[in-house]
Amino acid sequence: MPIRWRLTLFIALVIGAILLVLGVGLYFLLKDALLSNVENTTQDRALKAARKISSGEDPTGDDIDELKLDGVFVIVRDREGHILRDTINLPADAGTEDPVWKRALDSGKPATGTVQFSGDEPPEYVYAVPVDPPRGRARVVEAGKSYEVAFEGVETVGTVLVAGIGVAFVLSIGGAYLLARAAMRPVEAVTSTARTMGEGDLARRLPVVNARDEIGRLAITINALLARLEAAFVRREEALARQQSFVADASHELRTPLTSISGHARMLDEWALEGDEETTRRSVVAIRREAGRMRGLVESLLALTHGDEGAPMEVGRYDLGAVAGEAIETARDNADGRVSIEFAPPNGEVAATFDRERILQVASIFLDNAIKYTPDGGSVTVGVGERDGRAELAVSDTGVGIPEDQLPLVFERFHRADDARAKEGSGLGLSIARQIAEAHGGTIQASSKVGVGSEFVLVLPRHKT
Repeated sequence: MPIRWRLTLFIALVIGAILLVLGVGLYFLLKDALLSNVENTTQDRALKAARKISSGEDPTGDDIDELKLDGVFVIVRDREGHILRDTINLPADAGTEDPVWKRALDSGKPATGTVQFSGDEPPEYVYAVPVDPPRGRARVVEAGKSYEVAFEGVETVGTVLVAGIGVAFVLSIGGAYLLARAAMRPVEAVTSTARTMGEGDLARRLPVVNARDEIGRLAITINALLARLEAAFVRREEALARQQSFVADASHELRTPLTSISGHARMLDEWALEGDEETTRRSVVAIRREAGRMRGLVESLLALTHGDEGAPMEVGRYDLGAVAGEAIETARDNADGRVSIEFAPPNGEVAATFDRERILQVASIFLDNAIKYTPDGGSVTVGVGERDGRAELAVSDTGVGIPEDQLPLVFERFHRADDARAKEGSGLGLSIARQIAEAHGGTIQASSKVGVGSEFVLVLPRHKT
């Protein structure tokens, strides 16, 4: 059964039960009130008549008319139950077997009950009061009133209540249906929108009719989930695109040395080994050079893969200046005097928390790039310092520089800014450097000007975060 009909049935049953309880309660309250009115009126008239007789007054015509109001009759009986006076002209011996007046006379206290004076009429409620002290032959005063009018009123009230409850129950069913439909309309809107959303249509959002009710909060939660899913799909697509580009670039980079190695190996196999020592020597050198290039590329790829996988770091407290000095010694050996490398040591220790080998790798990458793209006779300057609670390692050169529009791209994998930079290297060094810096919670800042030189700055937090 649909939720709408279940809600309708539930609401209708609850309202019906409430109406039934209220109707039954009201019926019995009204019934009790009508019957109590008959009894209270009868008792009041009996006591009033008994007081007059006990005081020695003989009720006059006006008194009798007053006692007869509202359909009440009054009977005065002697010790044997014979009627001495009445307001309804009964025979003298009528109701002598009536047990009510007997109980009142015997007990000396008022008694109540029902008496049927005629077989055709319904019984009347009777209230008997002994006359104290007796006056003449009068011993008991009875007052009575028929329940017929009260029962008719109760029946009328019951009929009205039944009809009213029936009509109200039918209206409650209609109202419950309309209420359930209004309550479920936002759900239907959400369902309709969700049904039209395909796998690639995550940009759509569910309608929010009222953000404060349960359906609105549910729609807001689902919209937030859709936003996260959309962002995840976008990241997935971007990752797939980067992966495809990475594979294509890696394949291209590996193809060049492989082609060279294959060509020289074929040449050696076909004729160079038969006596041309010079050609053989050049081929062997070329093969070794290209194999080394491939090895460096593979190692760089492995380094990037380990960084992407979040390989653990051996973090400790080290002096960044000492790490820079070690990298400079190696770089000077590689430069072989082609460019000068200057180092301005800091006044004191610049301690920071990092993985020493990886930060040494970053410094080596900076120096390798600076030496590689600085013409002979140029200079490379290395500086280590502290600023705003962070440790910095800066490497600047007087090299060819990087165009301003290419500067943001130098950290992309396999990217080279120009033809001069495409002649050597794999284009992965700065990508590895940025990855290492980010793993430490740091950054790399780059600035350059074509024909003037470039500067790369590694910024590290001094304390582990």
